[in-house]
Parts: sequence; C-alpha cells; structure tokens
Amino acid sequence: MNTSNTQHILDRQLQKLPKEVVYCKRCVVSNQRPRITIDDEGICSACRYTDKKKSGIDWKSREEELRVLLDRYRSKDGSFDVIVPGSGGKDSSYVAHQLKVKYNMHPLTVTWAPFLYTDIGWKNYQSFIQSGFNNVLFSPDGKMHRKLARMAFDHKGDAWEPFAYGQKSLAFHIAVQYGIPLIFYGENGEVEYGGSTKNENKPFESFDDWNELYFKGSGVDELVQMGLEQKLLQPADIGSHAFDIYKAPERSKIEQLGIEMHWYSYYHHWVPQENFYYASQHTGFEANPEGRSEGTYSKYASLDDKTDGFHWYLGYIKFGLGRASRDAQMEIRSGHITREEAVALVHRYDGEFPKRYFQEFLDYLDINEEHFWKIVDRYRMPHLWEQNNGEWRLKHVVS
Repeated sequence: MNTSNTQHILDRQLQKLPKEVVYCKRCVVSNQRPRITIDDEGICSACRYTDKKKSGIDWKSREEELRVLLDRYRSKDGSFDVIVPGSGGKDSSYVAHQLKVKYNMHPLTVTWAPFLYTDIGWKNYQSFIQSGFNNVLFSPDGKMHRKLARMAFDHKGDAWEPFAYGQKSLAFHIAVQYGIPLIFYGENGEVEYGGSTKNENKPFESFDDWNELYFKGSGVDELVQMGLEQKLLQPADIGSHAFDIYKAPERSKIEQLGIEMHWYSYYHHWVPQENFYYASQHTGFEANPEGRSEGTYSKYASLDDKTDGFHWYLGYIKFGLGRASRDAQMEIRSGHITREEAVALVHRYDGEFPKRYFQEFLDYLDINEEHFWKIVDRYRMPHLWEQNNGEWRLKHVVS
C-alpha cells in the first residue's frame, strides 16, 4: 500500500490486518478477511459456525420463535406487515416468497437500485415482481450517487460502498414512511461467511454496528468530508438533508414506531445454493446467461450490477481473497465441494480481471484507466503483494 496516501484512506480495516497470513485448514479463507478469527486448531470462525448450524442449533425451536414473531405482526386485513429489502436475486426472493406463502405474511419488498443494471439483473427483478410481489424501487440522486461512488473508489478502495449504505438504510426509511414495524433481511453475513461473531446468537443487529461491520470503519459523513477536502464535492452539493437516505433514520422515530429488523438465517438453516434452486422454481430467477461470472466459477450470485465485479476485484487486491475464494468457502461449508476442489478453483479464477464492463465502470466514475490502476495499486498491502519483473504477484496463495 502506498503509505504516502494513507491519510486519504478511509478503509480502517486495513490497519488491523495480521501481517502473517494464515489460511483455514477446512476452507480457503485466510485471516486477512476482516474480523474473522482462526482458532488454535486452524479452523476459521465461519467454519465453526457451520458446525454449530449442523449440530448446535435447534432449528425446530428457532422456527417456533419465528412463528410467534410473525403471529404478532401479521395483518388481518391484508395490509403490508413486513418489509423485505432485496433486488429480485436468489436470497431476497427466497425470503420474501417464504414469508408470503409459507407464513401468510404480506410483504412490501424494497429495492435500492444498482449503479448500472445488467440485463439479467433487470430481468430477474421484473420476474420477481411478476411472481406476485409489491415493490418500491428507489433510485438515489444520480449525480450525487456517482460522486459518492467515485469518492468511495478513491478513499475506500470500493466504489460499491454507496450501494452498501442504501442496502442497510432504505428499509428503515420505508418502514418509517409506511409505518411497518417489521423488517426481514436474508442472512447475517458476518457469521455465515466469516467476520464478527458479536451477533451470532441474536436475530438482529444495531445501527451502531453498521460502520464497523459493513462500512469499513467509516460512514457516509466521513466520506463526504473527504470529498469536500479533495474537491470532489462542492459546498453547494451539501444540504442539511442531502445524505439522509444513506444513513439510518433518527433513532427516536425507530423507537416510537417499534421498528425491528431480523435475519431470516437466524430462524432457518441458510444455504445459498438451495436459495438459488428455490428462487428459480418459485420466482423465475435465472442464472447468468453468459456463463460463469468473471472472477469466479459460479453463475447465480451478485448478478444485478455491472460494477459488482470491481467490488470483488478490489477485495482481492486488498485482502488477497477474491470472488472465487468467497464462493468456494461457502460451498465447502455447505458440503458441495471438497477443500481440494476449492483450492483448484481459487487458483484458476481468483483475481481474474472483470473486463466485460470495464469501460462502463470508468465512464460511470468519470476516470481514466491510468487513475484506475493508480488507485488499485494504492490498496496493495506490502505483506500481501510483491513485484517481480514489473508485475504484481501475491506472496501467499492457498494450498
């Protein structure tokens, strides 16, 4: 990492990465994934949670908890009684359909629009609605959103960050607007895929967790301030409520309405591939018609946005863990592939450059290729990367 620019970097996870790289002996994750832990036996916290899912959780009891919760909130007149954030992808489609059909709820689904819809993303979104769901599609101010994405790319190494803000906040704003006190997200990704275990035994989280667990240690306010200092934003862009939608509503409003969020994965055993099969059968979800997604071997996840590939690619640059690694970790834990197969897939696909939408990504951020690579190289951690004959290579690869 270019240490001369560290004062302009808002990804605070990077400062906490262990300098010695250690891989989980059961899956293919390393201790470079933020907030993950690897125990004395060499097993990561996500794999340990998988063990707990298989034998340490009474799923019948959890479902009874869910039924009691939903009985408390279910409307008697057919009015909306639960909000489900989602894109029409496999996971949100699974959750919304289960709540509606299995539990007789009346969901209002809400979608924070991608930066640049893919054809298959738009098709899946429309198929989901046509399968029987009410939906609110929210598109933030296009000019401001692009500026935030550019600032996030430069100062957080991830242009995708403004989408993450909306992904967390929008459901709460809609809940306040419509007076719907229950929100259901899909999975607690921190415990399912490796991260903090602080909410492992709870069906919910706090707003106070967002910056640390999802926003790399700093929220939209710090990003905006950096944009002003770097003159990527002008004072005229900043109104008193210009960025409210990117943050949680006032806590007093949430408490007044008694709004609470829950993870569906707390109540039901979460298997992403099974969600894909379910959504394909019930909501018309289709996998990537172009074959596997760039950077991995799979074709059914993260399909909505033309910029998604760069989110995964920058993760590979910062942590040495790419999109194939993420998919392989999940499928080992689900029992779909062996570690040996996963290692081969990681070696073949991890770090593949997402060239299909590269020019559109540059155009969206209003940058050139030279600036793109300057930022990429800024986020190469010296304990992970070295140059050999002018080419970058990872010092450590799973084996």
